[in-house]
Amino acid sequence: MILNIENDLDRFEEIVKGRVRKDLKRYMSSGEMIGKQGSQKVSIPLPQIGIPRFRYGKNATGGVGQGGGEQGDAVDGKPGEGQGKAGDQPGDHTLEVEVTLADLAEIMGDELALPRIEPRGDKQISSKRDKYTGIANIGPEALRHNKRTFREALKRQIASGSYVPSRPVIVPIKDDKRFRTWKTKTEPQSAAVILYMMDVSGSMGNEQKEIVRLQAFWIDTWLRHNYKNVEARFIIHDAAAKEVPREVFFRTKESGGTLISSAYKLAVKILEEDYPSADWNICPFHFSDGDNWSGNDTTVCMTLLEDHILPVSNQFSYGQVDSEYGSGQFYKDLNERFGDDNRLVTSRVPRRDAIMDSIKEFLGQGN
Repeated sequence: MILNIENDLDRFEEIVKGRVRKDLKRYMSSGEMIGKQGSQKVSIPLPQIGIPRFRYGKNATGGVGQGGGEQGDAVDGKPGEGQGKAGDQPGDHTLEVEVTLADLAEIMGDELALPRIEPRGDKQISSKRDKYTGIANIGPEALRHNKRTFREALKRQIASGSYVPSRPVIVPIKDDKRFRTWKTKTEPQSAAVILYMMDVSGSMGNEQKEIVRLQAFWIDTWLRHNYKNVEARFIIHDAAAKEVPREVFFRTKESGGTLISSAYKLAVKILEEDYPSADWNICPFHFSDGDNWSGNDTTVCMTLLEDHILPVSNQFSYGQVDSEYGSGQFYKDLNERFGDDNRLVTSRVPRRDAIMDSIKEFLGQGN
C-alpha cells in the first residue's frame, strides 16, 4: 500500500512538472514571484488538472428523494440562508500545488537547455556534497532502496518455499529492507559575483522596470540554484548610480535623466575593490531602454567596457526593453562596437512573454 502511494505521488509530481513546463512563460512573467527566496514555496494554479466531481442530471425512473416539495425547500424542513441567484453552469475549479523556486529554476534550466557556465579563477570555497556509496540493512525510510528490498524479499520467499509463481505476491518484512548509504565529500567550488545594473530613469515606465526585475529575478534564481558560492551586487542608475540592497533593487520606482556611464563607473569600482578577476568569475548584467543622455556619454561607456569591464568578465550581458520614450540606440551602439566580441551578449526584451527567450540568449552561452 505504501509503495502504491509513493508511486502515485511520483506520477503526480511528474504531471505537475509537465503542466509547469507547458505554462512556464506565464509563470515567469508573474510579478508575484519577485522577492521570494529559493527555499520558499509558491502556489502554482493548475486548472488543467481535473478534479473529480458529481455530474447531475434528470432521473426519470424515480428513487430516493423523489417525494413532494417545492424548489428551494430545505432538506430538513428548516429555512436556510444564502446569497445570489441560482445558475445552470458548472463552477471553474482550480487546483493549486506548492512548488519551490529551486524546482522552478530546475524546470526552467531543463526547458531552456541551459548549460553550466565554465568556472575560472583560483578563488575556491570548500563545499560539502553527499554521495551515495552503498547499501545497508538499516536506515531511514526516505533512503529505502525499493529494488534491493524486493529482491531480498523474493530471495527469502523462494528459499522458504512460500513463493508461488502463479500468484507472484512479494511482501517484504523488516529483515528484507535495504537502504542507501552515503559519505559526505568536501569539494572545492569556484566563486562568482553577479552584478545587476538597472536603468531607473524617467524613460523607463513601470512595465519596463517590472520586465527588468522579473528577468533579473529568474536569472538570479537559476544561478543560485546551480552555483552555491554566488555573490550578488545591485546597482540602479538614472543620471547618477548607487548600489542598493536586493529588496530595494526589486522594488524601487525612481526616475530622472540617463547617464549609463555612471553605472559602469560604479561597477568598475566595486570589481576592482572587492573581486579581483584572478580569483572570481565575474558576470555583469545591465538592463535599460537604450536611451542615453548623449553620444559623448556612450563613448565613455564603450571605453569603460573595452578597458575595464570586458577584460575581467566571463560574460557581459545587456538586456534592452522597449519603451515608448526610449530611443533604443545603446543596443545598436554596443553591437556596432563589440559585435564580434564573444564576451558580450545582447538581447532585446520587447514584452513580458519574451523574458524566457532572452534568458536563454544570456545563459545559453555557457561562458
